[in-house]
Amino acid sequence: MNQHVNQHASQNRSRHAHANGHGNAHANGDRSPAPAPHPAARLTDAERALLLRLLRLPTAGPLEGGAEPRLWEAQRAYADAARSLGFTVLHHAAPDPAEVTGDHVPDAVRRACAEDPSFLASQPSLVLALGPADAPRADTVMFNVHLDTVAGDEPVVFDGTRFTGRGAIDAKGPAVALLAGVRAALAECPELAEDTRVLIQAVSGEEGGTMGVFGTRPLVHRGWYGRLNVFCEPTGLRLLPRATASMTARLRVDGQDAIDDRPAAGHNATVLLGHLAQHLAARLPARAPAGSQVCVAGLHTGHLHNKVYGTGRLLLNCSYAEAADGRALAQALTEEVAAGLRDFARAFADHRDLARTAADAAVVTRVEWLKRDLPALGPADDPWATELLAERAGLPWWPADEPAFTCDALWMAELPEAYTVVLGPGDLAHNHGHASGEFAELGELEAFADAVRRVLVHFARGERPGGGGSSRRPDRAGTARG
Repeated sequence: MNQHVNQHASQNRSRHAHANGHGNAHANGDRSPAPAPHPAARLTDAERALLLRLLRLPTAGPLEGGAEPRLWEAQRAYADAARSLGFTVLHHAAPDPAEVTGDHVPDAVRRACAEDPSFLASQPSLVLALGPADAPRADTVMFNVHLDTVAGDEPVVFDGTRFTGRGAIDAKGPAVALLAGVRAALAECPELAEDTRVLIQAVSGEEGGTMGVFGTRPLVHRGWYGRLNVFCEPTGLRLLPRATASMTARLRVDGQDAIDDRPAAGHNATVLLGHLAQHLAARLPARAPAGSQVCVAGLHTGHLHNKVYGTGRLLLNCSYAEAADGRALAQALTEEVAAGLRDFARAFADHRDLARTAADAAVVTRVEWLKRDLPALGPADDPWATELLAERAGLPWWPADEPAFTCDALWMAELPEAYTVVLGPGDLAHNHGHASGEFAELGELEAFADAVRRVLVHFARGERPGGGGSSRRPDRAGTARG
């Protein structure tokens, strides 16, 4: 799961509450304990062993500091386990470099591709399929899991009730629990494999600020998604039908250095960027659209005390809930940088040591975009999905006023005839995801497996819309499902 989190504003709450369950009581934040797992949804010894194997495989990518991510091996192990349930491998390959181009590709990914020809080769993604190959999208469910992790070696332990290790909750644990849920659904509803297409995307490139551009995005663009799409991320088993996006700007000062004995001779990037950091922190959040967040970070000029640094960098990361909000926030950032430069020029025009910096501030400063123009997934008002997920499967909604987060689900934005939700066990903070001591309780993984079971069984047996209409197929006994 990407680390960026944004704040939802009160003025959007009524709209989101409607889209998140049409007044469902869970939208008010009810966190009742999850029901006990169905007996068939409990993890088997083989599934527990698979999770331990995956946890022991280092899969942090190069952008996370991983030296040799063993994603190929991890995905092969996952595919082998899925084959026992009837899945076949539709796709297992590294991304095509031609698919990793465009303004939406983060600068770090562009640089990694340019500097290391083997970078993409170490970042494969896997697509598994169960059920009829000719099933229409209306009869297809897609689950997305990521097997890459953030950096950090964590001891792998299972004490009988808790798995500890990097990826336990984000998201190798949910990936294995997903297979347990499919297994349980097949046991309860054998016709599932005859009438319903189930796709699993097991991707790389979710962590490291890569935003899914070489993992999930190419798979979605190739059409491997369904009428219902579930992205398995920690949500406390609450349905989250939205995902924020983020953009990163870098302010560059490229001026002239000076020695400490003659500070007025050069450009003081430290003072200039410090001024801009304060200006942006004070002014930009007030201009951010509802549901957006601004983070001012990463100021660097140098390490020495006896030098005036003429060059430096300042980073800003901004999240947003809708693509239009992202464009508005980018424009506001550009305008506030210009305003901050004018303020600096006025404030220090006559300063003994900073007059040259003030005079040249606008010339030596520029804004670079390291990441921008990413889509954001907004909630869709879909009565069919509400009935399936909340009423039939009995899953609670993520509260409308609780912040969403950024994950690969953003690539499902505005796709026709496709409903997308983020759903998974645990909580990123509580379970120490992205931190030392990451863990997942066996019980919460099994509760997620049971949620998957319920969703799949009700999807297979229920009425759902087809292309331009609705399909209602008779079951084996000839009785309409519903």
